Amino acid sequence: MLSTLLSSRRARADRRLADVRKALAGKVIAVTGGARGIGFETATALLAAGAHVVLGDIDADAVGKAAADLGVEGIELDVTDAASFTAFLDEIERRVGPLDVLVNNAGIMPVGSFLDYSEALIRRTVEIDLIGVMLGSQAAARRMVDGRGGQIVNIASVAGRLPNPGLTVYNGAKAAVIEFSEALDAELAPRGVRVSTVLPTFTTTGLIDGLETNAMVAAVGPEQVAARVVEVIAHPRVRVTAPRSMGWVGVNTILPHPVKQALRRLIKTDTIFLNPDHDARSDYNTRIGQ
Repeated sequence: MLSTLLSSRRARADRRLADVRKALAGKVIAVTGGARGIGFETATALLAAGAHVVLGDIDADAVGKAAADLGVEGIELDVTDAASFTAFLDEIERRVGPLDVLVNNAGIMPVGSFLDYSEALIRRTVEIDLIGVMLGSQAAARRMVDGRGGQIVNIASVAGRLPNPGLTVYNGAKAAVIEFSEALDAELAPRGVRVSTVLPTFTTTGLIDGLETNAMVAAVGPEQVAARVVEVIAHPRVRVTAPRSMGWVGVNTILPHPVKQALRRLIKTDTIFLNPDHDARSDYNTRIGQ
């Protein structure tokens, strides 16, 4: 009985894998923020599924190395600059072919007291995490509509549904990405372009350096997020969480405020982001300009 059950599960898994590979085979897919973390793991998973992958990142040296490691194209990209995005997509077409999917992954996550944030950091976070997504979506969609179609996948965060002290600007930017993406999907789907959003939970990348997670605030690996991105490209949906078990976060938006406050205290997200280990987080803070 057990062996039959295991065999059946393996068969289903094999069919799902074959289905994904069929859906992604030959697609030209660009991943922003692709030099490290979720972006790099997503590129790795997409490549394994048979896609033609291009990495974009503002760090020219890092994206060059990451691309060489994967054997794909790597192009310098500043997501906050519309001209840079246009040049990025032009170069993709020249080197690889017309874009089928854009994964807007580039992002930063400052933590700490909002009163201590500099104006420059606030603007930089919104420009990368939100405006960069909008500029990339617009540049890609203009090439996709009323023609061969395509898909845009925006990497948001469960933080866009779970506001917490110490994460204010990131919360605001990611919440905006979620709503922007749903509105854009409604606008573009009739013209052949789907827009999906992936909401990861805590992910073991530089974003959570120096933050004290606990059993109730578990972290996932970037490869788990990458797997969800691959799934949503193969089977487009407006919004998914990574992992699936975080799907409950949508309910948080309708909970009474006192209940939200109690939940924060219970899982300690009322303090996690206000009290990072600054030494452990120093390299990441330097990179994002905090």
